[in-house]
Amino acid sequence: MKISDKKYCNSLTAYSRFLTREVMIGNVGIGGKNPIRLQSMTTTDTMNTIATVEQSIKMIEAGCELVRITAPSINEAKNLENIKKELLARGYKIPLIADIHFTPNAAEVAARIVEKVRVNPGNFADKKKFQSLEYTDGEYNEELERIREKFSPLVKICKEYGTAMRIGTNHGSLSDRIMSRYGDSPKGMVMSAFEFLDIAEDLGYQNIVLSMKSSNTQVMVQAYRLLVHEMMKTGRNYPLHLGVTEAGDGEDGRIKSAIGIGTLLEDGLGDTIRVSLTEDPEFEIPVAKILADRYSEKRQTPVVPSIKENPIDPFHYSRRETIAIKNIGVHKVPVVVADCSAERNISHASFIPLGYSYDEASDKWNISDTAADYIYTGIHKVDFEIPGTLGLIQNYKAWREKTDAVLKTASVSQTFNYFPLLTATEFITETILSPSLNFIKISLDEFSDSFLEKLEEQKNCVLVISSTHINGMMHQRRLFFELLNEKNSCPVIIKREYNNLSSDELSLHSATDFGALLLDGFGDGIWLKADNQLSQNVNRLCFGILQGCRQRISKTEYISCPSCGRTLFDLQETTAKIRAVTNHLKGMKIAIMGCIVNGPGEMADADYGYVGSGPGKITLYKGKDIMKRSINTETAVDELINLIKENGDWVEG
Repeated sequence: MKISDKKYCNSLTAYSRFLTREVMIGNVGIGGKNPIRLQSMTTTDTMNTIATVEQSIKMIEAGCELVRITAPSINEAKNLENIKKELLARGYKIPLIADIHFTPNAAEVAARIVEKVRVNPGNFADKKKFQSLEYTDGEYNEELERIREKFSPLVKICKEYGTAMRIGTNHGSLSDRIMSRYGDSPKGMVMSAFEFLDIAEDLGYQNIVLSMKSSNTQVMVQAYRLLVHEMMKTGRNYPLHLGVTEAGDGEDGRIKSAIGIGTLLEDGLGDTIRVSLTEDPEFEIPVAKILADRYSEKRQTPVVPSIKENPIDPFHYSRRETIAIKNIGVHKVPVVVADCSAERNISHASFIPLGYSYDEASDKWNISDTAADYIYTGIHKVDFEIPGTLGLIQNYKAWREKTDAVLKTASVSQTFNYFPLLTATEFITETILSPSLNFIKISLDEFSDSFLEKLEEQKNCVLVISSTHINGMMHQRRLFFELLNEKNSCPVIIKREYNNLSSDELSLHSATDFGALLLDGFGDGIWLKADNQLSQNVNRLCFGILQGCRQRISKTEYISCPSCGRTLFDLQETTAKIRAVTNHLKGMKIAIMGCIVNGPGEMADADYGYVGSGPGKITLYKGKDIMKRSINTETAVDELINLIKENGDWVEG
């Protein structure tokens, strides 16, 4: 069967898990009919058997089903046997995974002890030099033969011992060979894995799991999609390990992880997940569980109306073309709509959590970088002057009342920043609309020829698409498909409402639902309503989601690895210290890496990097270039600030 050039999942409108082959990791199956498996990685020194065992037990008791442990050298690989024995002695028979990068000989030792080894194609047989090299076909094939010679012994051992393997490509550590032919791209990530996969298959070994990790959520999602597409074309169905690498900590790390992992889970992709947070590993598991628990057989019905052909390119980002209406639409950053409709009395104080603070003495508004662009008040009136940059949205009838009252006084300026929200029925039947901007609330079920005809007539409308469907993201995506097929260029605000969710559930669910659409170029703004959450938290979450999707930058971004036994300093403490002195550098990306494995390659597109290079020593990067070597950790944060200043990127907080 010929695979469509755009196909990467079973369905774009119905939840259907992509069926992969089952790979056994000891007594735990990944793929096939198995549930989505949860895993994490220890942060202790692998040579410290008791510390590693005790941390593993914390992870297991939190719900971890697979424990990964770094093995940077033969000594650590050998000690995995002691760790395994101690876990068994304490009653824990859990599969262990050895994490390998630059040491094939350590992998060969570990493969005889643990149930699975993870190798990174960019590091396993190559030493990354970040050089722009040109390879002839002959030279390229010679490189492949060199890799075959290095990789084959491990494959044979895994085959003999029944050990599984993850071929885990990372965006930032592609080999010079791959970079020369495919560039720093999702295609390069997929082909890097396929080089190793081809060798394994030639040797009759298929006990393999694949991953395509990146700290950039767009790149990560595109790479996994392309991987599945290429597997479909070649008749392969290996299980998928999902993860956003170096996601960071706190809410930002959770948002970023949900955007990448959740987007793929929505389309039925993913058999095991690891959330990479710069926190103790047992705290990663509850986050992974919240993400995985949304996907079960109950998501299979009811289905959203199907579509014959995907109207977008799912492997390359392109924002949907729209007209611009005020500050909404093409070439504008997505707007944030805050919801105050549940408040009984709206005052100046109501706007403080939304980024606006009013100074009564000077009669001035102060506006923060995370100030909502529009505030929805429902039926409620606002009887004070608002900032000139802010727009207020009211239900149509309330807007009409205000408009009619103002027209009687001929004070048109009082309605300048007030805009109506109409239902689909009101939009079709009402004749009096705002001359500048109208918001039209609609769901897929209300989309009709008569609605579309009037929308074509009016050139000052922004759609607000909402959904209560169990597969709400697909429901909303289907409406975007309709707009594309109709060649309609009306801007769209994506609206979602959530009830009775914890703060973590809200962050993860909303980041998934908005992120899956935003990563495909859909949406000119977002509107989030949560009944039991503080408006300040909801507003912050909206800006965090937009930043996690690389759509609107409102704060400093930290690309921070989750630590492991290779880490050469306290990552959590250092990340907090760097964040404290740089969090005012809006738009800057700072990578904080525990060691060279997660160093220049893994930093992807960071502006500056802080990387462990030895016990008590730090190397500083600008982009992928080393700027300062072997700095003492005691002075390294100050040196980082000096480096930023020397390059003219520092601003005073």
